[in-house]
Amino acid sequence: VQLQASGGGLVQAGGSLRLSCAVSGSTGSINGIGWYRQAPGKQRELVAHISRDGNIYFADSVKGRFTASRDNAKNTVYLQMSSLKPEDTAVYYCNAYSVRASGLRTDYWGQGTLVTVSS
Repeated sequence: VQLQASGGGLVQAGGSLRLSCAVSGSTGSINGIGWYRQAPGKQRELVAHISRDGNIYFADSVKGRFTASRDNAKNTVYLQMSSLKPEDTAVYYCNAYSVRASGLRTDYWGQGTLVTVSS
């Protein structure tokens, strides 16, 4: 499984950006896709997650401002970010994972895309 993230950039506070994550390879094995972010000096944190059956989770810090969607025909997942704040500044990564019947989980990561929100 390969993931290609794109869409980051510089935006003013209150602005919007849409991140894309194109997934290729053995997509049928994927159980879920998530968006993580890592700000300088901080741990990577989960921002949003879409499960195979379409359930979507958002971290409390982005609820009401971020939405997530997927286009199965394009094997692409999107993270629409609105009302951006300076504290949203981070490198955003998309993640896909598969879980075998044994319970073994395998994670796949994209290369990350930088989002910078200026005040």
